[in-house]
Amino acid sequence: MIETVSTAAMPSEQETKAPSKSFQAVKTIATLILLLLVLPLNLALTAIALLRSIIIKPFQSRTIADSPQTILVGGGKRTKALQLARSFHKAGHRVILVETHKYWLTGHRYSWAVDRFYTVPNPQTEEYAHALLKIVQQEKVDVFVPVSSAGGSYYDAKAKSVLSPHCTVMQLDLETLERLDNKYELAKAAEALGLRVPKSYRITNPQQVIDFDFTDAQRPYIIKSIPYDSIRRLNLTKLPCATKAETAAFVKSLPISESTPWIMQEYIPGQEYCTHSTVRNGHLQLHCCCKSSAFQINYQHVDRPDIEKWIRQFAKSLNLTGQVSFDFMEAADDGEIYAIECNPRTHSAITVFYDHPDVAKAYLETDPLPQTVQPLASSRPTYWIYHEIWRLVTHLWSPKLVYERLQIIAQGKDAIFEWDDPLPFLMVHHWHIPLLLWGDLQKPNEWIRIDFNIGELVEIGGE
Repeated sequence: MIETVSTAAMPSEQETKAPSKSFQAVKTIATLILLLLVLPLNLALTAIALLRSIIIKPFQSRTIADSPQTILVGGGKRTKALQLARSFHKAGHRVILVETHKYWLTGHRYSWAVDRFYTVPNPQTEEYAHALLKIVQQEKVDVFVPVSSAGGSYYDAKAKSVLSPHCTVMQLDLETLERLDNKYELAKAAEALGLRVPKSYRITNPQQVIDFDFTDAQRPYIIKSIPYDSIRRLNLTKLPCATKAETAAFVKSLPISESTPWIMQEYIPGQEYCTHSTVRNGHLQLHCCCKSSAFQINYQHVDRPDIEKWIRQFAKSLNLTGQVSFDFMEAADDGEIYAIECNPRTHSAITVFYDHPDVAKAYLETDPLPQTVQPLASSRPTYWIYHEIWRLVTHLWSPKLVYERLQIIAQGKDAIFEWDDPLPFLMVHHWHIPLLLWGDLQKPNEWIRIDFNIGELVEIGGE
């Protein structure tokens, strides 16, 4: 029997054929050479910024918080962690940055916003929570703000029970996190509140799809894994296929089982939006909304009162405390918004708050803020310049696309670079990533692309 609700579907990534080791090595070496070629430009920019800081810093006064706190920020290699560290530092608080042992080389540790940097075991290990606790006790941490990966948010929620007696943890509790991270359970919860979600069915056996009656379906369906699946998450195969045999062959090729359930959801074509919200006791403290896509590395806040209202009602009804990020679709056919997924963790869209003075208040104030913190009207869109350069280089044949990328660079702001804090920009691109690439040469892995945003070589089957 198919359990039903009203929910939506997200894509699934098609499997990528692994390149040969020799090709992988050539690609890695070529990338190192390209980074070396642009190093002089980065060094020059960093030197100018450092000289500027030396000249003007004596004339600048640092904000002193009324009640300075020590903030532990997790996920230190991610740009969103750097952004939060800078926001807390600018508000007069002390920042401790933490990352796993593998990423001890993160360029963000060199930020002037970071007072101390620690490494900890992988979140999947039992030692993780205790390592965090040791830091919390040693540094007298007041608030822990996790910046998790897709899989890491579960372990940060588990660690909350260990850390909560010693500090405030801006993370959903484990039960709520598991509920919202489950696409089907999210749909049930939203529908129970009268909030719009696409039709959805929980699938534990391919035969459920094969036997499903699509006759009266107003929209096609797509299917995706409920547990995070980095390989298939962008697969947009429409159901039903042209023939029943093709439908059967497709769903039987997927690892669907009782232990790995999937969700079949209405496919909602239209404009996708991503959001980040910081909530405390059900109150929306901080919120932003941006147009989105499958691989999003450009963020510009757009005002969508309908989306904000949806999140506000959901957060209040479930009395959420922590960080939640939702994906919405504005349907092309009826213009309505549908929530299709919740990622209960920090979203990279938080980089649009780079110049907002009240981010720290949204995280640290225990009482509801009189007004939800939203990006300033003067804030520019954020991007990652090395991604933009690569897009320029690979689209030189299209003057229109080149012009579009140049417009983005001219009108926006690099998410890592700050005139008052330039070292991360140098160290991420010419220390952190090159060392990861060098490590790949020693022990070849099948990386697909460099993601400067999350500070990783994205590998097949990775997060």
